[in-house]
Amino acid sequence: MLQSMVAKVEAEGEKEEKLYAKFQCYCKTGGGDLGTSIAAAETKVPEVSSAISEGEAKQVQLKEDLKNHQTDRAAAKEARAAATAIREKEAATYAKYKSDQDADIAAMGKAITAIEKGMAGFLQTSAADAVKKVVLSKKDISPMDRQDILAFLSGTSSDGYAPASDQIAGLLKQLKERTEKDLADATAEETQAIKDYEGLMAAKKKESDTLTAAIESKTVRSGELAVKIVQMKDDLGDTQKALLDDKKFLADLEKNCDAKAKMWDEIKKTRAEELVALAETIKVLNDDDALDLFKKTLPGASASLVQLKVSTKSMRESALKIVRDAQKTSHRPELDFLSLAIGSKKVSFDKVLAMIDEMVNVLIRNRSLMTTRRNTALFSLIKATTRRKPWSERLQT
Repeated sequence: MLQSMVAKVEAEGEKEEKLYAKFQCYCKTGGGDLGTSIAAAETKVPEVSSAISEGEAKQVQLKEDLKNHQTDRAAAKEARAAATAIREKEAATYAKYKSDQDADIAAMGKAITAIEKGMAGFLQTSAADAVKKVVLSKKDISPMDRQDILAFLSGTSSDGYAPASDQIAGLLKQLKERTEKDLADATAEETQAIKDYEGLMAAKKKESDTLTAAIESKTVRSGELAVKIVQMKDDLGDTQKALLDDKKFLADLEKNCDAKAKMWDEIKKTRAEELVALAETIKVLNDDDALDLFKKTLPGASASLVQLKVSTKSMRESALKIVRDAQKTSHRPELDFLSLAIGSKKVSFDKVLAMIDEMVNVLIRNRSLMTTRRNTALFSLIKATTRRKPWSERLQT
């Protein structure tokens, strides 16, 4: 039985040795992994923080650019609207001016032709009235010329002077040429104004299109950047939290690993004491003197029936008390089974107890065989078997 116990203790030792080796491996690899993770997080946190600051600065610049682009596009639109209004007004003024000038030129042309062909019935036509209106409206004609033309067209003269028809035709030709020149100049100005307007509208349209494209592009960039900033902030928060958790876990891991290392030293020391006690006990039991004692305790030794019954009852009670006392300090299942067996009335231990009583009597008669070494071994065995606890339970926190 003791040899079986030695084998069991050694097997448990090997099993516990493997478990502790795995635990030590976890302490080393786990600590290394945590250290790597912490180092990476400590490097990442400032990088992400810098990226967030840079992104927020870009976001501010993008918003400012968008505001300026929108203002410039609105100004370009207003400029186009204002230029269009001015152009329409100028076009209307030119159209009326051209219409009036064309009418005046046509009237003067008819008058010149009529005068050159003879005056028969000309003064009574609507063309003569039209020429009068032209002469009265023109500011670039001298008062004397105006008076001569009007006198001619009226057929009267206040001073009795009647200008010749060729003179009047010449004055009208000069007036007609100036009118045509003025109309040509106005037409040139109108043409240039149209060209300038079209150039301005093309430039403003191009500017507006460019600003619209920039607004659309930067709006998309601003939205994407806003999402990226949120993601980076979430990443930063997760990284910071993970960093704190890793540091805390690493501190706890180091603390637990140190505690388990000390516990393991105590466990190895206890197991070594158990094995020494078992070895010494086995050696004691294998001595020749102990063998003689065991032979004397075999069935057939002298003991009265009354003494056997008394010894059996007292030993059962004493053994049960010892076992139950041991159960208070140890939780080994063997003690539970032993207590149940000794305390049960259905199981008979009379023969075993009788043998124990006889062994005690023989030992008392042979005190010289109970050496100090044997007492120490037996006491160590009892002490070891009542305090041992599986490694799996001792290792738990």
